[in-house]
Amino acid sequence: MIEGINLAALEGWMDAQGVGTGPIAEARLLSGGTQNILMRFRRGDAAYVLRRPPPVPRANSNDTMRREARVLAALDGSAVPHPRLIAACSDEEVLGVAFYLMEPVEGFNPTVGLPELHANDADARHRIGLSMVEAIAALGAIDYRAVGLDGFGKPDNYLERQVGRWRAQLAGYADLPGWPGPGAIPGVDRVASWLDAHRPADFHPGIIHGDFHLANVMLRPDSGNLAAVVDWELSTIGDPLLDLGWLLATWPEDDAPRATDVAITPWEGFASPDELVAHYAETSGRDLSALDWYVVLACFKLGIILEGTHARACAGKAPKETGDRLHAHTLDLFERALRRIR
Repeated sequence: MIEGINLAALEGWMDAQGVGTGPIAEARLLSGGTQNILMRFRRGDAAYVLRRPPPVPRANSNDTMRREARVLAALDGSAVPHPRLIAACSDEEVLGVAFYLMEPVEGFNPTVGLPELHANDADARHRIGLSMVEAIAALGAIDYRAVGLDGFGKPDNYLERQVGRWRAQLAGYADLPGWPGPGAIPGVDRVASWLDAHRPADFHPGIIHGDFHLANVMLRPDSGNLAAVVDWELSTIGDPLLDLGWLLATWPEDDAPRATDVAITPWEGFASPDELVAHYAETSGRDLSALDWYVVLACFKLGIILEGTHARACAGKAPKETGDRLHAHTLDLFERALRRIR
């Protein structure tokens, strides 16, 4: 057993699927950006990565695994860099949870540190942002119905649902004792009203990643190109421009990143927000006249998500230090949204 993973049961399931031969060897846990468990191992001459929910699964953890496997299968053969799906198990009886196997990605996440090549090459660092933009442009261009993702999300009234959905999420935190309430986040009402008043009239639906930023990509070790976009748990069918808005909401606005930015050291050489937008416009061909709306929505949505941890910390259900840090992120995101509005 490794972190709740019964290796004998896994081996038996792989036999039944015709995946690999021989005993499982060299099994080790990988670090990741979420609570989900990643385990790399070998079987015969091949290497695999298993992804499963945390030791104490959340209510939707198994459905999340099934959705992740489904979208990775749909991306096979596309221009979107992603971990290649090998096999998925929706049956919770095998390991007690749904899980899937994917090929290992040979690369690194830039937020945990740049290797020598990237740290010493401003051109390689500049390429990172452009490569990220190309990935979401390619993702949004996929015909989701043609790749089997009809019903994966609800594109009808997608934009109309956003503000109400996330305001209700924020209001729900009031059930956690000690949370000071939405009044502790300046700008909530103004941002929500602006979003409702300036909502784009329509959009061309596509696959969205849902949490697209520097911490959720892996880079090739020999260049600034992406090796893979990872952590697909929030993917759905919606407006692909929200992925660009999310990237801009978490990207430093100038050459001096703040502690609340998803940033990297050294930052010099990275593409500016304007360069990212111009490259997306050229690569995707999408109309970006309402781009501010998508950036503001991303700030609104992400700020409310992060505030949930602060609310749980106020109730003693999460570490205070973590709650305080994420509350600072929330405040920064709403300040960023207000700057966009102004």
